[in-house]
Amino acid sequence: MSTSDVISLWEIAKRAPALCAGMPKRLKGLSMVARQNKQTPSGLGLCLEASAQKHPEATALVFEGQSWTYQSLNQWVNRLANAMQDSGTRKGDVVAVFVENRPELLVGVAALAKLGAVAALLNTSQRGGVLQHSLNLVGAKRAIVGAELYDAFKELDLTLSPNQNELIFVADPWAGNELKVPDGWLDFGAISSSGNGSNPLTTKNVCAEDPFCYFYTSGTTGLPKAAVLTHGRFMKAYAGVGLASLQLRSSDRVFICLPFYHATAMAVGWGSVLAGHAALVLERNFSATRFWDIVRSQGVTAFCYVGELCRYLLALEPSGQDKDHGIRLMFGNGLRPNIWKGFKQRYGIDKVFEFYGSSEGNVGFLNMFNFDNTVGFTTVPYAIVEYDLEQDEPVRYADGFMRHVRKGEPGLLLGEITDSSPFDGYTDPEKTEKTIMRNVFKEGDAWFNTGDLMRHQGFRHAQFVDRLGDTYRWKGENVSTAEVENALAAHSAILDGVAYGVEIPGTNGRAGMACVRLKPGAEFDGEALYQQLVKTLPAYAIPVFVRVTQELETTGTHKYKKTDLKAQGFDISQVSDPMWLCLPKGGRYQHLDKSLYDSIANGALSF
Repeated sequence: MSTSDVISLWEIAKRAPALCAGMPKRLKGLSMVARQNKQTPSGLGLCLEASAQKHPEATALVFEGQSWTYQSLNQWVNRLANAMQDSGTRKGDVVAVFVENRPELLVGVAALAKLGAVAALLNTSQRGGVLQHSLNLVGAKRAIVGAELYDAFKELDLTLSPNQNELIFVADPWAGNELKVPDGWLDFGAISSSGNGSNPLTTKNVCAEDPFCYFYTSGTTGLPKAAVLTHGRFMKAYAGVGLASLQLRSSDRVFICLPFYHATAMAVGWGSVLAGHAALVLERNFSATRFWDIVRSQGVTAFCYVGELCRYLLALEPSGQDKDHGIRLMFGNGLRPNIWKGFKQRYGIDKVFEFYGSSEGNVGFLNMFNFDNTVGFTTVPYAIVEYDLEQDEPVRYADGFMRHVRKGEPGLLLGEITDSSPFDGYTDPEKTEKTIMRNVFKEGDAWFNTGDLMRHQGFRHAQFVDRLGDTYRWKGENVSTAEVENALAAHSAILDGVAYGVEIPGTNGRAGMACVRLKPGAEFDGEALYQQLVKTLPAYAIPVFVRVTQELETTGTHKYKKTDLKAQGFDISQVSDPMWLCLPKGGRYQHLDKSLYDSIANGALSF
């Protein structure tokens, strides 16, 4: 860690005057974060109604050349909410939402929020058994499904009945999809285009402690878990990021092309837009080649990012138009130090509001002072404790308690569980308990284990270092090794195998790598393996590298040892086993020889 990445009191003092502007809003935001009453009416529905009342004619949403004012968007949401209430949706009901980024997704989620129903935001990349698991996990009473995902959804074993108004079909005219409303399904367009457009009374009965939505997270092991995001935590993103930090204006236009089944877009992105009564410029997905054209044509003034998005943009050929845009700030998470300053300089963006948080966690950081290479600071109780990487566990001393790391050192980030910073956890109580560490500094205390290594920078600031455990992040997604290992085990030639993440120079996160043993007499068929994996795993979860070995070392408790495998990675100077590589858009695995390895090492191959 460079000395410039350690936060000093002098640096804080120099930047403090810049925070004075807009101080009333900042104090209001911080107060909302710190003093939230569980019984206070809260949530997305109230935020939308407030914007519609204060700025009815301001642009709220832009998509595919069309725009909606806050008044018209709120009325659209109300029509759907009132129609769903009339057909039986009540507070606390779970409704699965399986729609790609488009206006109907936001309208559906906002309508459910106003009713106090819970939106289970299914990952649109999931298919087959993983998607079935995600649906079964939450006990959904209804489902809202987009035409673009209907084929994937209809393959599932549903407990929902199409004859009881439980399935709602969302046509997709934006993509030219002409699929008609299936028999027995309600038509989203029909029920939301007419009827009662007034605010439903239920919105004021939704409180901070009520669940707003479920985000699916791989956690540290196993199949996806449904993490609970309450309306109160949505308000913390709205207040902490939107009011206390970004302070967007109604004239701002914020570009979001990240998936809204993740909290970065849904809670931090849309929450900040609503806090500033700004316009959300929505895109179905991210395209590096189209990104700046959209920014310029739509008059974008801010955008929400993840680190991988920035890396792709930085990989574009330099252009004389790189600074020809109206962006004044960017906010998001995962921007690594090795590209941070280079991105700012190339594209002429001075303000980077990096934040840290997780769908289920109770601790978040925000780079309010606009320092480089930091996730910022937090007002909630947290600790960064010493961690033994070899033993893969936090260090406990003779007294049984942990110790804080010193300034400049990395350690495991924990968030203290208190009334003001509760841990809402998962739908499965057993999995919730597994993420809680007890008796950390004293008998009886409880802390949420983030599973992340952070570096203590001083003055309550931290720098993200890496993820721990059996989850790694690739292409902006968390990948569960257990999910990958299950897919590998289903292949007829594989006896057993393990999955883990490895670093590729010049990329963010960790690429997937698998180490497998073949069944006696079996041969490795790279094309056949890829074809099977592509049917069962999302694209980001398919291992980039496969290592074929004779033995897999295990611990005394029969757990596979991954530490050495991770350290060796795909380095052909350290690995004598044959290794295979799946190139981007390659469609198969090919033998990793020295020529390919050198191309990866020197950055000639782009991932």
